[in-house]
Formats: sequence, structure tokens, C-alpha cells
Amino acid sequence: MRIPFLRAALLVTALTVAPACSWGALPAVVGDQTVPSLAPLVKQVSPAVVSIATRATVNAPRNPLMDDPFFRRYFGVPDQQPREVRSAGSGVIVDARNGYVITNHHVVENATEIEVVLNDNRNFKATVVGSDAGTDIAVLKLADPDKLTQIGLGNSDNIQVGDFVVAIGNPFGLEHTVTSGIVSALGRSGINPDGYEDFIQTDASINPGNSGGALINLKGELIGINSAIFSNSGGNIGIGFAIPVNIAKSIMSQILQFGKVRRGLLGVSISDFNAETARAYGVADGEGALVQEVASGSAAEKAGVKVGDVIVAVDGKKIRNAAELRTNIGVKRSGDKVALGLLREGKRRDISATLDERDSAAQVDAGKIHPALEGAGFAAYDGTEGSFDGPAVLVTSVEPQSAAAARGLRANDIIVAVNRVRVRSVEQLQELASEQRLLILAIRRGNRDLLLQIR
Repeated sequence: MRIPFLRAALLVTALTVAPACSWGALPAVVGDQTVPSLAPLVKQVSPAVVSIATRATVNAPRNPLMDDPFFRRYFGVPDQQPREVRSAGSGVIVDARNGYVITNHHVVENATEIEVVLNDNRNFKATVVGSDAGTDIAVLKLADPDKLTQIGLGNSDNIQVGDFVVAIGNPFGLEHTVTSGIVSALGRSGINPDGYEDFIQTDASINPGNSGGALINLKGELIGINSAIFSNSGGNIGIGFAIPVNIAKSIMSQILQFGKVRRGLLGVSISDFNAETARAYGVADGEGALVQEVASGSAAEKAGVKVGDVIVAVDGKKIRNAAELRTNIGVKRSGDKVALGLLREGKRRDISATLDERDSAAQVDAGKIHPALEGAGFAAYDGTEGSFDGPAVLVTSVEPQSAAAARGLRANDIIVAVNRVRVRSVEQLQELASEQRLLILAIRRGNRDLLLQIR
């Protein structure tokens, strides 16, 4: 089951509030012992947690029949009008002097107007400095920042299951709501298979509107950005997910330095182990990622990685599967030097590699390939660090409300074939798609295979 990301669009129509009962309140002191309270911690951190309101103009998904002039003529189809959408979420001030706020990508995606409200009810206009769909992190900048409070950043690598945590945000439009719980699990994945996942799971109540808010430890340090919930009803059932702050810091630093994310590329095609292959390689099932291919001239080849190696650690962090390796490499920047722990013929080896840039390949505008694909960007895909052994064609980006978006294409899709013909390059894609009225694209999306029919 796919776990939905919190979408921050909220409509609160009525609230029923039970009267407080003074006889039910905890006393301040029991015997000679003071009852512990989180109030000082909340008072310290709350000024750094903000409410985010966005306004966007979007087009509803478009049926290809709507573009057929004969269908439009004989059925009197009116022109589709864009509609205005308002939504809300949360954010965290991480740089008071410059007015930088971290939130989720999906909170501000497609936003044309962003307003940030502090807990003292001051309002600021904000702009998006940069946003990364792969990690669901966005960085905003407040206009004319003044007298702001920032939160201290913790180290999410030091979190342990069972640690007490506090979540602060704006669930269902209820500003600055505080909930508490513990860290339920670490390294969760499978929530957004198309992204880079290493989620913190918590039972602190997280609901729609908490997206982009703070998950803090008892020192008042930010350790995660609340992002998603597991729920059939849309409400909290005690399973929430937060993006580790170390990932958020890495993405923010790249956005502030380069204006975009320069994602690192190792240059290997990898897979998980099953019980049979684990026995054959002499490793425990669920330990490491098996290298199936090493791209020529890649960072991995230069570092000495070989086909058949098992990558078990990155910078000292244990790697349990291919998804963890993809995330650990993908959140680092190009040019970073990483320490890799390998198993080769049953023996441990430690090497270092300097990462290439994932997006360094020249991109081709899809409008030059086929009008129905306009708004997408393409680049060669060499089969590295993905769930498909290339070569193929990678969809590098898809503009909102574009023809490609309306037809269901997504960033990070891997185009494997067009009209049942295997595609190995952007040039071949252009040749096969040129002047075709119908495109049947065989696509690998995450770990799924699907067909898109595009007219």
C-alpha cells in the first residue's frame, strides 16, 4: 500500500471542544516531587515554527480526447479554465538573519503566492529559493525578515528508537499544535518509491497541515521535518514520518549554494539480495546492495568498485539494501568524497570515491521530440543506481500544467521502450516518436513497470 504524503489543503468547518475540568488537571507537585512539563521546551521552540498559506492556479488533469478537434466540435466541449487552489502547511525558521525557512516541497509546489504567519501573528511574504521533489524539501526566504527566532539543528544520525520527541505544526489549520511521542522506527522506506527515503517513524500525532513542521528532541533541536502519515482515513493513527534533519541540511546547503540540488552519482547498477543470492555471496539476507554493473568512466570505476561487490557501508553508515544505498548517495552533492565499505569474495575492503553529478548529462527539450511530451526534459540514462539496467532515457523534469504532466509523465520515470521498440538513447527516442500520433511508452517508475498511451 502506498503511503500518501500529507497534502496541506485544509477546510475546517466546525470544531467541538469539550470544557476543561479543573479536577482532571495534573497537579504541579506530587509530594515533594515536581511534575515534569514540556512547557519550557515548547515556549523556547514555538517562535521558530510557522504557518504557511499558499495560493496556486492549476489545471485539472486533461483527457487526451479534449485535444481532439472533432470530439470538441461535436460534443461542444468548453475550454478548460484553470482554477485557484489554496492550501496550508507548516515550516521551520532555520536562519533568522536571512529569513530562511525549511518546509516540504509538496507544501509549496506550484504556489504562485506564499504567506508565512509566525506564532506572534506577524505575516511575511515568502518566495521559494529552491525545492527538491526527490527528498520533499523546499527552502523559502521571507521578505524583510525582522526579529525572527531560529531553531537549533540537531544530528539525526544520533537518534535512537525510543527517544522522546515533540511535533509542532498546524494540523487542520489549528495553529501551533504540540504533540509528543517517541521515535518508533528509523530508516523507513517504501513511502515515496520515486524519491530518496530514510524516514523517521514516530507516534507523535501528525495530521494534514503538519507537513513541513518540526520534529524536535528534548534538547529543543530540530531532528526531522514532518512529511507523511500512514492512514486510511487521512487522520492520525500513530504512524507518522519525518525527513531526517541531516538530509534537510544537505539539500538546503545545495539549494543555497547552487540554486538547485546537484545530486551525487556513483555510477553503479545495484540490486537487493534474496535468500538464495545471499547464501551464494555469503552475506546475511538484508545486508548490503549487490553491484550488478559499473558504468564506464564513472566515480565507482575510478574508485575500483567491481561487478559482484557488495556495498555494505557509506561513510560508516550501514547499508541494508539498494534503496538505502540510493538514498545515501543521492542526498550527497556532486564532488563529495565518500567512504565505501565493500565485501569482495567474502573479505571487507574500504575505498573512497568522488561522486559525479547525476544531472550532468545534456538535457533535451521534449517539445523537440513530440508535441504531446512538451514540458518534460530528457537525458540519457546509463542504468546507474536505479531499479532498471540501462541504457534507457531518463525523464529529468516535468513542468506543472504541461502537456507531459497532463498525460501522466513524472520526473525520474525511465522510458524503456516506445511502441514496443527498445529505447537506448534520447536520439533514438526522438527518432521513434517523430510524427507518431500514438506513443505507447514502456516506463519503469520506482519498482513498477507501466504503459502510458499518449496521443
